Amino acid sequence: MAEGAALRAVRSCLAVFPREARELGLMESVPYLDRPPSPLEFYREWVSPNKPCIIQNAINHWPALKKWTLTYLREVVGPKVVSVAVTPNGYADAVFQDRFVMPEERQMPFMDFLDIMEKKVTSPNIFYVQKQCSNLTEEFPELVCDVQPDIPWMSEALGKKPDAVNFWLGESAAVTSLHKDHYENLYCVISGEKHFLLHPPSDRPFIPYELYQPATYHVSEGGSFEIIDEKTADKVPWISLDPLNPNLEQYPQYAQAKPLQCTVKAGEMLYLPSLWFHHVQQSHGCIAVNYWYDMEYDLKYSYYQLLDCLTNAVKVL
Repeated sequence: MAEGAALRAVRSCLAVFPREARELGLMESVPYLDRPPSPLEFYREWVSPNKPCIIQNAINHWPALKKWTLTYLREVVGPKVVSVAVTPNGYADAVFQDRFVMPEERQMPFMDFLDIMEKKVTSPNIFYVQKQCSNLTEEFPELVCDVQPDIPWMSEALGKKPDAVNFWLGESAAVTSLHKDHYENLYCVISGEKHFLLHPPSDRPFIPYELYQPATYHVSEGGSFEIIDEKTADKVPWISLDPLNPNLEQYPQYAQAKPLQCTVKAGEMLYLPSLWFHHVQQSHGCIAVNYWYDMEYDLKYSYYQLLDCLTNAVKVL
């Protein structure tokens, strides 16, 4: 009886928390700012309440907006060998065949990658320059001068520089599965557009996590992909649900979640707050740069951890 009462109490909390958080946030869509905010304004209005926004006219001065065509990138980066994620289905770092499968990280001349992007060479596989860990500064330093090493008003607002600045370029079939990051993220689209589906951290009770055996795609001698288990690695918590086509019979709780969708166009910047779940698609050849600032592990983080623990407790009970 005590266990039943405890379970009812936990479920009651999980029903109330997301609803109250949503009512407090009062966000039905991602708002637009027509100019970059001051550091104080940005921290007070967006970072502190953990709310996303799309900022216009924040990167108009970047040379990249005019210069970064595929022709220009071919001239500047050329034959340099870079890291490219290659998959058979466009899903890197995603659940497939009951495993958390990471892409083949292929080292290839950048011009060969551009040949695929421009369809001069055909391939049945999906290619995406998406290696994080600050690949813009580490693998594409020739391009840094066309953007900025950090976003000054963000750095001042947070009192720190970004941990990583990442460069993204890929095919339209390349999809980022639903996940969250422990970063305050400024995502800047240079050309094309990105389509984001977002969930606030308060939707955690409705978003199904499971533990999966980690594995990696490897190309066999015959050219087909094999999935090789990382047998010594710990299992990875990940989300198998496709938010664009959710299986509500398998995950009925997801029907209570309230996703936001937005499109970030060339010249726009998305502020994606820490711990927000996001699923990302893109137009073919979309080029983007994002800035990852480490989050503050404060009361918001503690709230999320509590919500996560309560959600997991219901599964155990």
